Amino acid sequence: MEATYSEQDLTEVSQDLLEQFPDQKIWLFIGEMGAGKTTLIKSICERLGVLDEMSSPTFSIVNQYQTEKQEELYHFDFYRMEDQEEAVNIGIEDYFFSGNRCFIEWPEIITNFLPDKYLEISIKLVDSNTRHLTASMNE
Repeated sequence: MEATYSEQDLTEVSQDLLEQFPDQKIWLFIGEMGAGKTTLIKSICERLGVLDEMSSPTFSIVNQYQTEKQEELYHFDFYRMEDQEEAVNIGIEDYFFSGNRCFIEWPEIITNFLPDKYLEISIKLVDSNTRHLTASMNE
């Protein structure tokens, strides 16, 4: 899937992603600082019916959210992670193999822990209001 979008299109882009990858649990978000990874994740979570207030887990590494359907999902931000040992200490594999959705920002440092199958979403800045998204499965 590819899409070029602005903030006004986020609802549609989020819905398209959920429709094209409905059963995918592990989603990686790749993009430079300010590309809109957290903003897109928040929009996807809204489509999934997340009840909790959402924020970037930059300092906590992981935020857990609950949906209207009593499903749990996890939002990770590994930007500040120093080494893979930190991932082990938070029980990263337990999260990834829990069967719950995991949305992961800055996944580069934890690639050794990823399951074989995941969705990779790359976001590139086109200009200050426009992003280009590419989504593809890794299997």
